[in-house]
Amino acid sequence: MTDDIKKAAGSIATVHIAPHLASSDNFQHLFQEGMALVEETAMYLDGSGREEAKKLPRPASLAYATESMRLTTRLMQLASWLLLQRAVNEGEMSREQAGSDKNKVRLDKLSSATGGPSWNELPATLRELVERSTRLQERIVHLDKMLYRKDAEEHPEEANDDNPVASQLSQLRAAFGKLG
Repeated sequence: MTDDIKKAAGSIATVHIAPHLASSDNFQHLFQEGMALVEETAMYLDGSGREEAKKLPRPASLAYATESMRLTTRLMQLASWLLLQRAVNEGEMSREQAGSDKNKVRLDKLSSATGGPSWNELPATLRELVERSTRLQERIVHLDKMLYRKDAEEHPEEANDDNPVASQLSQLRAAFGKLG
């Protein structure tokens, strides 16, 4: 038995599928969906959305301005992440470079007041675009965490708060030494 085979037989190797997912047809579909949503939103906000906003009462008009700003900010952040990942997939930059640049992209802090008092007064198209963008955001955040989880693995105490299984494993490691 070679040393490599002995090492492999003596330990369990984790297979990370996220890099494969990120360079697959699934990513291409996600990329196209994200860019199409950016374009659709821009066309709406510059066209019929502008006309709809003029017809709103003052409180709803303020909510429209706020939500449209949040929406465009969210979509620009998501588009930035998608473009970075595409650059990695196409070999234009390394995953490490993208990891450094992606720190400028804020994925988790983008919110919307989808239940606020004026939400139901907003045009249906704007509400639908906000909801679609938040679903896209959730998918991208999930993929981002899978791709760049190395940071979380290096600092497991920070990542365990949201993951009860990881928390339990950390407690077991502390009690019995390193597992695996």
